Amino acid sequence: MFDTAFLSKNFIGCDCAYDDADIVLFGSPFDSTASNKPGTRFAGACIRAESIGIETYSPYLERDISDLNICDLGELDLPFGNASAAVEIIHYCVAQILRDGKFPVMVGGEHSVTLGAVRAAYDKHGGDLCVVQFDAHADLRNDYLGEPLS
Repeated sequence: MFDTAFLSKNFIGCDCAYDDADIVLFGSPFDSTASNKPGTRFAGACIRAESIGIETYSPYLERDISDLNICDLGELDLPFGNASAAVEIIHYCVAQILRDGKFPVMVGGEHSVTLGAVRAAYDKHGGDLCVVQFDAHADLRNDYLGEPLS
């Protein structure tokens, strides 16, 4: 049997219990409507696995991530090939995190996963919502090849 004691299950330094957390990290492993090469569903797991090689202390910020109250929930269980169900599950998850007074951070997945998170944040914050997006393009089409959730 392989000893898994040395494998990272959390993003490094993000091992706070949910009830004690201020920030909640989770993965959205979904890429069923990717228009090019799929694989973004593996991003959360890959980011966690590679995080073991980074330092927790930032000399620029003079802060250590392990001093923050961050919980890593792991990956959501999203249905492959069902974009509307995936968006709803993400919406539910983010809405719960926000209701609990915590700050959600989502990693991984294709462009459509953002919709559920933004809907939940908009439900809570309305017109005061500000979104920071790290992506090559914004994907603001009404549909792609007739599919609105693409």
